[in-house]
This record gives sequence, structure tokens and C-alpha cells, in this order.
Amino acid sequence: MNIRTSLLLAGLFLALLPAGVWGQVSGVRSFDLGMLQQAAIDTDPRTRQLQLFMQQTDLRLRNISAQRLPSITVDGQAQYQSDVAHLSPAPPLIGGLFKPPKDTYDSGIRLDQRLFDPTVSAQGALERAQLAENQARVRSTLFTLRQQVNDAFFAAAALQARAGSLAATIADLTARLEETSARVREGTTLAADAAAIEATLLQRQQDADDLQASRRAALDRLGTLTGQTLGDNDTLTLPDVATAVAQARQSANTLRARPEYEQFARTRDRLARQQQLTAAQERPRLLAYGRVGYGQPGLNFIHDAFETYGLGGVRLQWNAWTWGSGAREREALAVQQQVVAADEAAFAKGLTTSIEGDETAIDRLQRSLATDERIVMLREQVERSTQLRLQEGVVTASEYLDRSAELLQARFARVGHQVELAQASARLLTTLGLEVR
Repeated sequence: MNIRTSLLLAGLFLALLPAGVWGQVSGVRSFDLGMLQQAAIDTDPRTRQLQLFMQQTDLRLRNISAQRLPSITVDGQAQYQSDVAHLSPAPPLIGGLFKPPKDTYDSGIRLDQRLFDPTVSAQGALERAQLAENQARVRSTLFTLRQQVNDAFFAAAALQARAGSLAATIADLTARLEETSARVREGTTLAADAAAIEATLLQRQQDADDLQASRRAALDRLGTLTGQTLGDNDTLTLPDVATAVAQARQSANTLRARPEYEQFARTRDRLARQQQLTAAQERPRLLAYGRVGYGQPGLNFIHDAFETYGLGGVRLQWNAWTWGSGAREREALAVQQQVVAADEAAFAKGLTTSIEGDETAIDRLQRSLATDERIVMLREQVERSTQLRLQEGVVTASEYLDRSAELLQARFARVGHQVELAQASARLLTTLGLEVR
């Protein structure tokens, strides 16, 4: 056995290793679908939005809480007016005593304190509801990455599986070429037989190069999505989700694991909080106020000297009549809740339609795989029989190559159906919002 054959068989051996052994081979890493899905979410820039929304809400809640604290206002004013209050006509003797100045000056500090204001707590509840809705929307957006990773993962996995089957055929052809070449040298067979086998071997090696290039492109796309560096020697492990799929199919109609359901719930909660805020704005509010000032005149407006003054009191504010605007706004928000409910129902219907196709594909592929195993076994028997007859010189190389090609196509069909079944199963779980482990 020459070095070329040894390398080919070594590659075939690595391709056929069990998933748990891959990680033990030096320079070879194993990646599973669930890990890559999570890596895609963790490395997506939009993940930062979850923390950014929290920071934004914290700042706004602090502003809302500050409304419970006293507000202090400093103001000043200088004014001249063309006329002032006076007695007309001016009575004798005392007419000149009641004559306020036409120029006035005033400055002071005003303090206002909310004693009862139901809108403050309602604003805080609305802000927290908006935070929950925004975070749910981000999680729904990030969830779409799972299906993108699924597509890239199984595209690369299908090429990997085909490469494994092709490696077995190349190894067989290499061995047949060596045997035929030896018989040519011995004069027991025609050189055309060796040439036919060598030409087919070269074609299979070209196919292997094409598969390698296509797999490299698929791995690059998968690496871009997940932020991982995937090498040519790395392998993708197909998920074993048969049990999870069976359980999911039994409870598909009641599952609410998709993050979109949480987003719908958070949107309804936010609309409810808006209704509460609208109602709170129509309730009475009680405030205390006070002012300390210095001006000319002070509170005694007929005195023309600068003096200090102070005042304080309690104010009641109540929008007692709003012409039904508050009720109409709450009704509009209730209509919006019905819109959200309709969107949720349409989303659930869409999921049901999607998984119906996957369920049909899973059942079909399971039946196909059972047939594939039988076909490959029969093709291997025919190929081995033809191989022995070739060695005995009973059949030509062309007939053997035909049987080899048929075996290769049977193996391609089997590994293709295996990958398709795993892909349909993973897609069903992802569609239902379940993690693929």
C-alpha cells in the first residue's frame, strides 16, 4: 500500500469516527448545532441592546422618581406699567397717599411638592412595561439567527457526509488501480482496464476537490454567523433529536416556547399600562407650594419700598371634564390589544403550517433511510462480487466501474437522507422555539 492510499484511508477513518472521538484527535474539533446557535446569538451586536435598554429605562425611572421630590424654581422680573391702581378723582388730603409705583421689581424662590399624584407610579409601571417589550422584541429578532445557523450548518454537514462516502470510493478505486496495474505488468489484463480505472479515480478526486471547496465556503458562512473559526479538519456533529422531536410533535398545539409569544404578551401588558396612565391623568392631584421673595413692592402693593415676603399653600388640580378624550384613548388602546391578539393568532397559524411540512418530511425520510440501508447493502454485495470477478478477469473494468458508481450513488443517497432528516428535525424544533441539543 503506497503513501497516497494510506493518506486516503486515514481521511476516511477520521470521517467515520464516532462524534465523541473527534475531539480527541489532535487538531480536529467537533461542533454541534446547539453550541453554534448560541454562539451566533452571543456574538451578534444586537445582544448589547438588552443591556442598553436596561440602562435607558434606569435613567428614565430615576427621572420619574425625581418627580416625587420638591421642585425649586428661581425667577426674577423688572417691569414698568403705564398705569397703576389709584383713587380717581383723588380725594383731598389723602389722595397722594394711595399711589403705587409704576415700576416694579421682584425676585424669589418657589418650591413645589407633589402630595398626591397617581400619574407618577403609572408612568413608572409603563416604563418598565416598555423595557420588557423592547427586550422581548430583541430576543425575537435574535431567535431568527437559529434558523440561519441551521441552514449553514446542514449545508456544510451534507457536503461533509458526501465527502466521507466519496473517500471510501476513492480508497477502493486506488486499491483496484494498483491491482490492475500489477496485472498489466504481468500481461494478464489489458492496459485499457487500468486506464479506465485511473480516469475514474481522477474524476472522483476532482469531485473530492469540488466538495472540499464547497464545504470551505459553507464553513466560512457558518463561521461568519457564529463568530467561530472553522478549519477544514473540523467536523460538524449531526444532532440526535429523535426523542425531542417525538415529544414536540405530541404537544405542538400547546407549545408557546417561541420568543414571539413573550413579545405579544409584553405588548399587551404595555397597552394595559398605557390605559392605566390615561385613567390616572384624569384623577385629582394635590400639590403644596411656597415662595420667598424680595421686591418692590412686596405683598403690600401700595408700599413703594423694597421688602421681603413669603407665601405658601396647597393647590388641587383636576381635569374634571375632558369631553371624553380619556375614555376614547382607552378604547383605542383596547382596539390595539385586539390587533395584537390577531397578530398572535396569525403567527400561531403560520407555525402550524410550517411544522406540517417538516412532519411530513420527517416521516418520509425515516422510511427512505430504512430503504437506503437495504440498497447500500445490496450494492456493496454486487460491488464486491464484481470486484472478485474483475480480479479473475471475468468482467471488464468498465463493468466494475459501473457497479462502483452505483454504490457511490447509493451511499450519497443514504447520507443525504440522514442529513435531510436531521435538518427537518432541527427545523421543526427551532420553529416551535425549542433548543436543539
